[in-house]
Amino acid sequence: MRPDDWHFTDDVDSFLGRAGGFLHSRPAVHTIPLTATEALRTRGPHAYGAEDPFFGILERAGEVRATYFRTPSHRLNLTPLTPDEADTLAAHLAALGLPVPGVSADRDTATAFAEAWQRHTGATPMLHERQRLYRLGTLTPPEPRPEGQGRVADEQDREQLMCWYEEFAAALGSAPSANPGAWADTRIAHGRVRFWETPDGSPVSMAGVTLMVASQVRVAPVYTPAHLRGRGYAGAATVEVSRAALAAGAAEVLLFADLANPTSNGLYQRIGYHPVRDFAVYDF
Repeated sequence: MRPDDWHFTDDVDSFLGRAGGFLHSRPAVHTIPLTATEALRTRGPHAYGAEDPFFGILERAGEVRATYFRTPSHRLNLTPLTPDEADTLAAHLAALGLPVPGVSADRDTATAFAEAWQRHTGATPMLHERQRLYRLGTLTPPEPRPEGQGRVADEQDREQLMCWYEEFAAALGSAPSANPGAWADTRIAHGRVRFWETPDGSPVSMAGVTLMVASQVRVAPVYTPAHLRGRGYAGAATVEVSRAALAAGAAEVLLFADLANPTSNGLYQRIGYHPVRDFAVYDF
């Protein structure tokens, strides 16, 4: 295949018009492009920052075989590729001169593209994170359950959400990918964050979900301040938001976990999440 088998666009509607069916065909594996493009479609092209996003499609014999996209401040995101497809994509992007600060994809695709990008540009890939994608089976609340209850975050929680969103990003070693105020407002408006709070009404953990698209949602983020961890709050918050997603009609509830954190991986499996596929994130 050739680099010109890839087709570039900076218009999300054009991208979804051609690739939407392909993305919907595997909603779990394609969860990130599905949810990110839905946010861009509903909130506008600058939902993730002032720069314009860009997209691409690999099409052969009238059939979409793969896609890529990048939003400002984020790494390139890829659907699964063969090594040959990864190589032609690297040549395609290098020829266009598009900024590619890193890549996020399933483990084999990310590795193949990182190696191809180094061949074509000389950039040195550095493994940033290994992740595992999980899918919810039978939801199993943890026992014993911590004291307290879950509730939907509302307008009175805006400052708390903004603060925890910034702390969550800092814990990942990155800047917030969206304006904290806008991030909080969007989630409050759609009831997409749940707190676990202690009997005195103090929030101690939060768990959110993405927009539902292709009947799937992804749990993100899950955050508990460092001094409150180890008490079961994150598990309780994740159960609350997972239960709400199922009640809202989600056929699949997904989440990513950092493989370097055995505690979170063990927690998610105990409450009913099962491994789907491993992913990798590289910086260039």
